[in-house]
Amino acid sequence: MRRTRWIVLGGCFLAYLFDALEIVLLSLTLPVIRQDMGLTVEQGGLLATATLLGIGVSSVLGGYVADNFGRKKALVGSLVTFGVFTAALFAVPSFTVFLLLRFLAGIGLGTVWSVVSAYVVETWPARHRGRAAAFVISAFPAGGIIAAVISRMILPDWRLLFLIAGAAVIVPVAIVLIWFRESEDWAADKAHSATDSVSVRDVLSGPLRRTTLLGTLMAALVLTGYWGAMTWLPTYLTTERGLPSESMTWFVTILNVGIFLGYNGFGMLADRIGRRRTIILTLIGTIATLPVYALTTHHTALLWLGPLFGAFTAFFAVFGSYLGELFPTRARTTGAGFCFNIGRGVSAFAPFALAGLAGSIGFSGGLIVCAGFFALGTVVALLLPRTGDHTAEPTTRTEAMATAVPKA
Repeated sequence: MRRTRWIVLGGCFLAYLFDALEIVLLSLTLPVIRQDMGLTVEQGGLLATATLLGIGVSSVLGGYVADNFGRKKALVGSLVTFGVFTAALFAVPSFTVFLLLRFLAGIGLGTVWSVVSAYVVETWPARHRGRAAAFVISAFPAGGIIAAVISRMILPDWRLLFLIAGAAVIVPVAIVLIWFRESEDWAADKAHSATDSVSVRDVLSGPLRRTTLLGTLMAALVLTGYWGAMTWLPTYLTTERGLPSESMTWFVTILNVGIFLGYNGFGMLADRIGRRRTIILTLIGTIATLPVYALTTHHTALLWLGPLFGAFTAFFAVFGSYLGELFPTRARTTGAGFCFNIGRGVSAFAPFALAGLAGSIGFSGGLIVCAGFFALGTVVALLLPRTGDHTAEPTTRTEAMATAVPKA
């Protein structure tokens, strides 16, 4: 069992790293793509929107596959899906086809988060689950750093860049196929309810409905602020603050270093004080730092405030263990995936909306609006139950059986 945990941890980290790489590449290549294809700012925002809409659809499709046919099949399918449609951008002929391919890739990208979160919750004990899940999700900034490095090497040939990134997904696919075992919790639960099919209806009715609706609202508000800010930060720095474009690779690199450290640091804190408390703490940090970041004009301060803001976006990492623990095993991927990926789907309009706001209040004003969404998300988080501390109930079959055995 211990060996299985470490295989799952490493394999899920690698799978999510490639997931992150594909998402971050679009932000880094947008300026070149816009120039090459003659796109407006609004059309550039729509490319990010199409990706996030696909991620929203994955909350239904990916959760259904994972909860009914297994975590392993769902993970392999999602990796293949976004790998193929990302590589296809090498030959994309028009803006319309670009939108379609990003939407289809988004379906695979969203499913990866749902499955790796469920895998970690079902293989790691509660006392280490926060840091384990945070480590896996910290693959996102690691993927961002790799994306920045390879972008600097290959751009302006953005078509070749997407081809390489898509084809490289064969690495995590091979690892999952060869070394991953199916989740024992899922297999045991499925054996006891072999005739029952899990769907979104299961988490939108009965005692799970309130949790699902509040979890989705929290994710939608927080991720709207997150994607609105993150998508246009490089553009804000170059257009409104005058940072040279060659500084963007350095900015993205140190931003993602801050995110990586924040994810893992707050992941360990989540195991000590609980998942919900940690999420609220990180949201307060973003609310405090983002307006300061938007109003600062000093170039050096702009570069180094980025990692601080990035560290406070660790709520992104803690969501994996927190949302997974809110749902029972049989509906875990469907429930957690619905909350997180519907939230990401709603946030799909954030990059496009912020581009529109930039015309009237500027990107700096738009970033302050994003801070307002973080504040609303904090209020909703206070209405959700606590998990991951001494008051939490067992959330896996193994833990439930262990607590039922009297201790000598």
